[in-house]
Amino acid sequence: MSLLSVTFHSTADIQDQWSDYLTTELHQMVENLLDVKKYILSEVESDMVSEGQNTNLLLMFSDAEKRQDFVEIELTNITEIIEKKFADQVMVFVTFLNPSKTRF
Repeated sequence: MSLLSVTFHSTADIQDQWSDYLTTELHQMVENLLDVKKYILSEVESDMVSEGQNTNLLLMFSDAEKRQDFVEIELTNITEIIEKKFADQVMVFVTFLNPSKTRF
């Protein structure tokens, strides 16, 4: 199992547009990903973020190779689409997670 955490930070002034984008376009893109075994799309609740909002997409892959393929191809495409639509009002942060112990 190989995990990837993608966090999207959106500025406060685009929250309505970002929320609409999440529930329609981004969700549909994620649903159509073939190599993703499971995913969780979440709003991040944090006292540390006072301006804007963080959204997290946790993706589960069967192995590190499928995860790397996703990062190089699909994530690049998703990031480009988001940049075209929202410019610098949405930032994308990627974290590679390599579980050492799990209980899923």
